[in-house]
Amino acid sequence: MANSLLFFIYTYTFLIEPRLKKPIDSIFMHLIVVNISTIMIRSIPELMSSFGVKNLFDDIGCQTFLYISRVIRGLSICTTFLLSVFQAITVSPSHSKWAGLKSKLSKWIFPSLLLFWLINMLIYTHIIGTVKAKLNFTVVGQGYVNVYCQTRKLRDHESRSFISIIVIHDVVFLALMIWSSLYMVWILYRHRRRAQHFHNLSLSSKTSPENKATCTILWMVFCFVFFYLSNNCLILYGFYASEKNTRLEGIGGILASCYPTFCPFFLMKHNKIILKLTSFLSNMRMTFCPRAFSG
Repeated sequence: MANSLLFFIYTYTFLIEPRLKKPIDSIFMHLIVVNISTIMIRSIPELMSSFGVKNLFDDIGCQTFLYISRVIRGLSICTTFLLSVFQAITVSPSHSKWAGLKSKLSKWIFPSLLLFWLINMLIYTHIIGTVKAKLNFTVVGQGYVNVYCQTRKLRDHESRSFISIIVIHDVVFLALMIWSSLYMVWILYRHRRRAQHFHNLSLSSKTSPENKATCTILWMVFCFVFFYLSNNCLILYGFYASEKNTRLEGIGGILASCYPTFCPFFLMKHNKIILKLTSFLSNMRMTFCPRAFSG
């Protein structure tokens, strides 16, 4: 619901109030769409299974489902990486070597997102030929398994090559994401140190909108890295375990849904329309329920 609310707010901003739009809002919008897709894709098999639906997917259905889910998963890390790098360049000092890129940031957003789609769609085409519908309840051996789907028997070199590509993809984006986050922390620390040299500390220590946005993105990156690594550990364990445990897949689905669930609440914290809406609702409550606040 939080992602859907933000989606409508950003749609309203783009279409009705374009003067309120900022370049970074395009990245936020894409991230919200990825979050909604992640939650829906992760919840459909578990929801259908809880209602006793059997054989929901055939082979083509499993290939399509797993391919889309993995592409969306890859887009999540890529979009969060882009968000972190965008904000790191935005808050970089004017004398920094990144300062010259600030004027070009808005022009790079759409090509970057398009490139991320192409990269992830190409990487995960390998999945299309390796997944089939799960016919047996008990599955033994290496491979991916969920409620309705499982991977076919893979040759060792095929499995290693595919996993190596995914690991390289994830490690590169995670490393750059963490590096840009540490760079933002260093900038905030320097800004705080300079603020302490002013005589009026209470005035100088007021947080600017850029610093608030930076702190929000840092929290988002921290949550992403934590839940992403936790989910990957379960995925790797489940892939190489000799006996498959469907409960682990359920736990993995919960971990994979934590970041897209919590993410919109970070974005709501500093959204002007949300702040105006909450202020309006608060004033309405004060107007129509004065006794509740006076008593």
